[in-house]
Amino acid sequence: HDEAREVHIEATEACSHYVGRVIRGINPQAATPVWMSERLRRSGIRSIHPVVDVTNYVLMELGQPMHAFDAGRLAGVVHVRFAQVGEKLSALTGEKLELSPADLVIADDNGPVALAGVVGGEPTAVDASSEDIFLESACFTQKVMAGAARRHKLHTDSSHRFERGVDPALQTLAIERATQLIIELCGGEAGPVVETGVGHKQAVAVKLRLSRVRRLLGIDLEEAQIEQALTALNMQLESTGAGEWQVRPPSYRYDIRIEADLIEEIIRIIGYQNLPVRPQQAVLPAAELTETKVAVGRLREALIQRDYHEAVTYCFVDPEQQAKLLPDEEGINLDNPIARQLGQMRTTLWSSLLPVLVHNQQRQQSRVRLFEIGLRFQRGEGDIIQTPTLAGLVTGARQEQQWDAKDATADFYDVKADVETLLALGGLPELAIQFKAEQHPALHPGQSARIYRGDAPIGWLGVLHPRLLSAFDLNTSPVLFELDLHALTAASVPSFVAASEFPAMRRDLALVVEEGITAHELMACIRAGGEALLADVQVFDVYRGEGLPSGCKSVALGLNFQDKSRTLTEDEVEVAVQRLAAKLDKELNATIRG
Repeated sequence: HDEAREVHIEATEACSHYVGRVIRGINPQAATPVWMSERLRRSGIRSIHPVVDVTNYVLMELGQPMHAFDAGRLAGVVHVRFAQVGEKLSALTGEKLELSPADLVIADDNGPVALAGVVGGEPTAVDASSEDIFLESACFTQKVMAGAARRHKLHTDSSHRFERGVDPALQTLAIERATQLIIELCGGEAGPVVETGVGHKQAVAVKLRLSRVRRLLGIDLEEAQIEQALTALNMQLESTGAGEWQVRPPSYRYDIRIEADLIEEIIRIIGYQNLPVRPQQAVLPAAELTETKVAVGRLREALIQRDYHEAVTYCFVDPEQQAKLLPDEEGINLDNPIARQLGQMRTTLWSSLLPVLVHNQQRQQSRVRLFEIGLRFQRGEGDIIQTPTLAGLVTGARQEQQWDAKDATADFYDVKADVETLLALGGLPELAIQFKAEQHPALHPGQSARIYRGDAPIGWLGVLHPRLLSAFDLNTSPVLFELDLHALTAASVPSFVAASEFPAMRRDLALVVEEGITAHELMACIRAGGEALLADVQVFDVYRGEGLPSGCKSVALGLNFQDKSRTLTEDEVEVAVQRLAAKLDKELNATIRG
């Protein structure tokens, strides 16, 4: 018959070639023959309807995806275009797809009838009552098809092939083959083929040089060997000089684009086993590591020696869980995530480590000590900032169970000691690092601290916030830490200090101070006193309870005095202690406890 349906390609950059045909008067009661349904079954496809089975059969036979519409349910012209905002499609899978302008669709005058290259629509599907059908065979570009199915959480045989590329010269052959099979199985009359867009163009020729082949492969091939290998792959060769060709690949080899692609094909045919085996010489410059840097390996070893295990996780995390850890920070969404629960780049390593803790606790591992060295990602001004970071978590017993020690749970101060061990590798002065009580949305407000190096913040330490226990399905609150790796690897240059041969003298001070005064402030005040004889100061006790004014605590400090040239006298030490006590009283209102 001469009936043809008009086709308009409006998205020419997404569809280069579209072929369609109307077949009228097929037998609705026809059945798929056993030989075809069995071949489809062996290909992993179930038999549905003779027309649908034919399109699937041609897909497996030729590699060209096809689709059949019920021609009586199509309204007007067939359009190949991008979806408009708010358009929807009832897919054959039973899902209601919310379309976006990034989705290429096949539409009639009433709206979308198929998600191009992925799945057809339910309203125009061929069923047991269909007598007139419209067959389509198209070539959609890889760039547009990449991710189209995944956006809607679909994966079909058609999308699998279009994402990887389809022979641009195959559409007409495929529709003729499908027409032949449909008429043989279901009867009917075929109309003219409607061809829209640009048919197959001859492939662009790629320049190939004998010298380049020999250089990349390291083997002296002859011209005849190269010509024989490429001719066997149906490639057309035209000699342009001594040892040079213009090679035109067949239409189905759309992956051949550059000279290196041709060289890969040559050695594939000749045989990789024929490549010569020669030892290669490489210049390996020594890694630069000065005394002002701490090797990352030392940090790793220090944590392993303190009974930590290193974790290696994805930089992709669950957006919902990360939003609970950092509700005020904008996440970096992935355009094409490998899974829904891995849809964002991590802005903190905790969002990677906490799922590892859950995985271990679900397997009866109550004592977990983990760390990871990796990148975290944050939005900057027009760019994404990648920060090398070291993070860790601890939960469960302080040490492995043994007969000679009572079980004790690791707490904030145990992990603080581990962090101080890492910071001490840089040889920094004792008072260069501060732990200040500050609040973090993921940490317990009364058990969290921000870590400073001088005035610059370099990390966090604290117990996981109780409200996040149920969010992460945890039964205990781990202690977490996260540190800027650059701050950990920065070190001071070591210098020699001779040990004194003379005995030291110690004096203890029990000071009553306000609750808000930290031990760091007391020690900093003493160090700033300028007492040349003071060798060391340590905190050895903190007391809160009876006998102290309200809102106060008692901090006991041990002061060690020593000289390098002589033995100190009692009077010299006493005078120094009195001066320090007066300074503490004046600056911090710290009084000696009676």
